[in-house]
Amino acid sequence: MRILFRQFRDTVAAWSRARKPANDVSVPAGEAGVTLVEMIVVLVIIAVIAGMIVSTGILSRPDQARVTTTTTDMRTIGAALKMYRLDNGDYPTTAQGLKALAEKPTTPPVPSNWNPEGYVGEAPKDAWGRDYIYVAPAPGGFSLKSLGKDGAEGGEGLDADIVAGR
Repeated sequence: MRILFRQFRDTVAAWSRARKPANDVSVPAGEAGVTLVEMIVVLVIIAVIAGMIVSTGILSRPDQARVTTTTTDMRTIGAALKMYRLDNGDYPTTAQGLKALAEKPTTPPVPSNWNPEGYVGEAPKDAWGRDYIYVAPAPGGFSLKSLGKDGAEGGEGLDADIVAGR
């Protein structure tokens, strides 16, 4: 029985050697994987790249994007105000505000032909989450303003007020 087992083992070993590809290179034990030095080098490279990104000012982009978003939203609100005017003859009053675009106003003058679907989904807010300042100073016109990043009147750069109107 031992002789049969030994012959079987030798046959299997010879068969597996014959099937092994000629270009098969085995990695010696202990040389597989990544060394600690290689890991540290990779982490240093990542840190240098992250430092370059931060120093180039990419982190200020979200504020610039908010200004762009607010400007675009103000154009959309202006278009909704013009649709309101076409339907009802005039812009909402200052007292009715931009809420009149989302819900039918109950304060005079109550619009006679208000669109049941509304003109916007909900009362709009600027990109910083604050209400727009809406003023209807004279018949046939309106003023729309966002106070910018700082939320205060005036300012420069990203803190500057964003104004639209007709």
